[in-house]
Amino acid sequence: MKTRFFTQFKNGLAVSLMTLVGFVSTPTSAQSSGLLSPKPSIAIVDFDVRGYKMSQQQAIQFVINELIRVEKFEVMDKYDIEYLVKRDTLDVNACFSKICLTGIGNKLGVDKMFTGSIAQLGDNLNVTVRILDVKTGVFEATKVKEFLNISGNEFQMIRICINEIFGIPNEADLVSKLTKKTDFDNTINNPYTLRLKADGPRMGMTYATGYLADVLTGPKKDGGYDGNQYMFQFGYQIEKQYLNEGNFQALFEVIPMVSGLDQGQFIPSLTLLNGLRNNVNGWEFAFGPTFAISKYSDGYILNEGTDKQKFVINIQDPSYGSLADEATAMGSTIEKRPDSRGTTGISYGFLFAAGKTFKSGKLNLPVNIYVVPSKNGARFGISMGWNGKDRYEAK
Repeated sequence: MKTRFFTQFKNGLAVSLMTLVGFVSTPTSAQSSGLLSPKPSIAIVDFDVRGYKMSQQQAIQFVINELIRVEKFEVMDKYDIEYLVKRDTLDVNACFSKICLTGIGNKLGVDKMFTGSIAQLGDNLNVTVRILDVKTGVFEATKVKEFLNISGNEFQMIRICINEIFGIPNEADLVSKLTKKTDFDNTINNPYTLRLKADGPRMGMTYATGYLADVLTGPKKDGGYDGNQYMFQFGYQIEKQYLNEGNFQALFEVIPMVSGLDQGQFIPSLTLLNGLRNNVNGWEFAFGPTFAISKYSDGYILNEGTDKQKFVINIQDPSYGSLADEATAMGSTIEKRPDSRGTTGISYGFLFAAGKTFKSGKLNLPVNIYVVPSKNGARFGISMGWNGKDRYEAK
């Protein structure tokens, strides 16, 4: 009886021990499969912003958030760090050296320490991020990158460096806007509070068609100018940027211009344009009214069977009594047309333009084509110029 009892107790104890061993071994197998494999721990206690207008605490919190985002470390919470610093009286101020970071890392019990800095050097900002291996006391990864000095984009700059140090792709267009001076103006590298003043000279050529060409090339006795149907132009562009959002900037342009100097004429004009320019590739278009000082006469067209129209401003046959009567008899009507024999006045039209701005460093090289349609004949033209970036605080 006793023998049977001890045998059952012995067998039951063996089963219990096997069950306990199996239960204890289960986490080991899970860990070996990687399910409970811990990530290396990392902490940041300081970020060097000395001499730069940036909050140290905001920079530290941003880096903590970014380290959580990359999902490569078990990031130590800032409140845990504050508790241990206070409890153990740790001095973490200006802790950027390997010796200091290694010591603090050992006391915090983490595998890695993260640190970095942002500093203004001339016209640029230098951002540095580093990762220290606490066990070896060596910086295992360092990234230094130079950015344009664009206030308000510091956190994006730090994110770009963190992405690069961990091999995470960045948005190429964003990196270009923050690092390249030759990139077209946009809301990132030219904020709204910094208006762009892009004034500069303009020059080009205009080509007339239709009746306008007849007037320019016709003899002066018939109201022409005895010249060519093309004229060179010279002027100045005053450009104002009033919107700069996304990939486009909205512009208002005032262009005073003088034409015809190459033919001994002085024809001043003024053009007012509204337009859009693409920040990515520099393509632009604009439209607006154009005004010029020129001579006009009242008369009628006399059809003489030639390619060029003859414009009559004086009565040819007194028997008709008036120029209007003569025009009616000739099957025409009185109208106002360009005429070198006429009186000086203001003519007007509507201009459509398109073009592209090329860049060479801080130098802008706009090249445009335009057309001014009219019942007297369209004018086509091409113009180019240059201007430089000159930023000033908006009032």
